[in-house]
Amino acid sequence: MGKIKVLIVDDQNLFAESLRTFIHNYADDIEVVGIASEGKEALELWRTLEPGLVLMDVHMPVMNGVEATKELLARDPSLKIIMLSTYDEDEYVRQALSYGASGYLLKDLSPTELIASIRAVNSGITQISPVLVNNLIKGLHEEDREQYSKLSEQMEWVEKLTKREREIFTLIATGCDNDQIAEELCISERTVRNHVSIIYSKLNIDNRFQIIQLANKIHYHS
Repeated sequence: MGKIKVLIVDDQNLFAESLRTFIHNYADDIEVVGIASEGKEALELWRTLEPGLVLMDVHMPVMNGVEATKELLARDPSLKIIMLSTYDEDEYVRQALSYGASGYLLKDLSPTELIASIRAVNSGITQISPVLVNNLIKGLHEEDREQYSKLSEQMEWVEKLTKREREIFTLIATGCDNDQIAEELCISERTVRNHVSIIYSKLNIDNRFQIIQLANKIHYHS
């Protein structure tokens, strides 16, 4: 199975380059094939680089991320697009999802969580930040409200965990042991063990296998 080919679209060059470096260092199954600084450039690079997934900033000059998403998915409906934003603006979320975006995440998630989300979206699992799901439910038609309510219920456990605990949960779910987690997050193994114990307590589970079961059952959302 080939690598997940990713195009990053963001006008903040430092953020985009940092993200590319992190993915290169920590995700052997993901390849960043290019970086675009705005929507029109993204359309050009998509044509030549043929990525399977796009990480799309929302607020950019020339052509914003929502319009670029609309254009790209009109040309290639199979393309996976994850919107990344520093804002929780409901209208942008609704527009992007209505055009066919596969996810909408806030930029405050950790790179580890983002890598997990890329893998999930590539597997066909929609990824939406929990705070956005709760906002989306308001004002929707009944059939849409039911759909997002189920999604919100599936993600209630996420809100019980801190950002660091979500990182560790994700690494456990992908098969990492405590030594590997400590190395990846640059913390001590003892600190990892403490976090794991807290995760068990908060989620009312007893072992790592149950974490993997939980992640598979509800399709871990960041």
